[in-house]
Amino acid sequence: PCGALCSIMPSKFPLWPGPWEAGPRCWPKRFWSELQSLYRSFSHGHLASGLPLHHPTGQPKSAPSVMLFPPSHEELKANKATLVCLISDFYPSGLTVAWKADGNPVTQGVETTKPSKQSNNKYAASSYLSLSPDQWKSRSRFTCQVTHEGSTVEKNVVPAECS
Repeated sequence: PCGALCSIMPSKFPLWPGPWEAGPRCWPKRFWSELQSLYRSFSHGHLASGLPLHHPTGQPKSAPSVMLFPPSHEELKANKATLVCLISDFYPSGLTVAWKADGNPVTQGVETTKPSKQSNNKYAASSYLSLSPDQWKSRSRFTCQVTHEGSTVEKNVVPAECS
């Protein structure tokens, strides 16, 4: 049985798979009690401590691994310059990617993929910054900034070191 809260607000409780599932719309009891503890702590104005960092599915949160690659020499010869930011092994799937050139935000020429599930049940995504070779050479540093679950990871590439 799901319990009174699930029957009152079924749209708020999607399917959550887990080893201790009590019903198709219920969270495992262990995580439900942790959620209640968090709710009580936040509603009283302080942060709960000592609770495991789990997503409601029960899978532990995982910070992303980020790698940033400069344009290849072949691409530069073809009058293109694409920076590639590979993001892997993160959970849950929500994240944001921002690009910077010399510390300033860049939005033009940016394409970021939707996260896709890896074989280890974590997620991967990629982000691309398309530039001209002149734009690439005229800057001293490019940054891929990934924010996941409130934490930020930055990777930099320096064009002068890539010649």
